[in-house]
Amino acid sequence: MPTLTFVLPDGTRRTVEGKAGLSVMEVAMAEDLPGIVAECGGNAMCATCHVYADAADRLPPVSDVEDEMLGSTAAPRTPASRLSCQVEIADDWDEMTFDVPETQL
Repeated sequence: MPTLTFVLPDGTRRTVEGKAGLSVMEVAMAEDLPGIVAECGGNAMCATCHVYADAADRLPPVSDVEDEMLGSTAAPRTPASRLSCQVEIADDWDEMTFDVPETQL
């Protein structure tokens, strides 16, 4: 089962088990992780599920929809920026780490 580690701005690390096919956001919400919530409703006004993926190169490319939605995040966008609602957990993940931006807490 894939392991997800979330790093909060204060350095706190939360490691949880993920399930293939779920989004990173779904797992974060189920684990009551601060800084990741499902409030946007897919309206391209995102600031609630932005994460920085430590191994972004292992993820599928950013889709056009995600690219547009990333333009509305409160935290600075970087090459590691992803929307946790758009990243589906894969069977072949052993571990993935995601940093939660300070602006979402």
